[in-house]
Amino acid sequence: MSSHPNVQKVADALQAAGATGEIVILDEAVPTAAAAAAELGCEVGAIANSLIFSGDGAPVLILTSGAHRVDTAKVAAGLGIGKLKRATPEFVKEHTGQSIGGVAPVGHPGRVPTYVDTALAQYDVIWAAAGIPHSVFPTSYDELLKLTGGTEITVN
Repeated sequence: MSSHPNVQKVADALQAAGATGEIVILDEAVPTAAAAAAELGCEVGAIANSLIFSGDGAPVLILTSGAHRVDTAKVAAGLGIGKLKRATPEFVKEHTGQSIGGVAPVGHPGRVPTYVDTALAQYDVIWAAAGIPHSVFPTSYDELLKLTGGTEITVN
């Protein structure tokens, strides 16, 4: 699985950005924040969920703490978007090249506007998916902002 094309794209993006964490391939898939936290032995809040939304038909990536739910009405209003809704699996794959459960913050075929939950700042180490449900990588809040070119946001 470490040779999976999605994992390689993420690895390439991390290397190009000078990221410090190494991708970890897990024995079991961890498609949810709770599963990832249990496997990694960390708090669920330290998992950065990569959630793709459709914002008036355009992709929006919100990296939120695994302990939070995104208040779509609040976020849409804050971003000046008419409607923000959870994307279909097909929409996610089209815009990230990755499937739900393994969407990484980087390694997408094109730029996706990215917003990072400020609640993640409280964790020294944040874990994010690396392109497939069996892969993750460690990072920090500041590095995550740098890697993604993301904007800080409060999601709830």
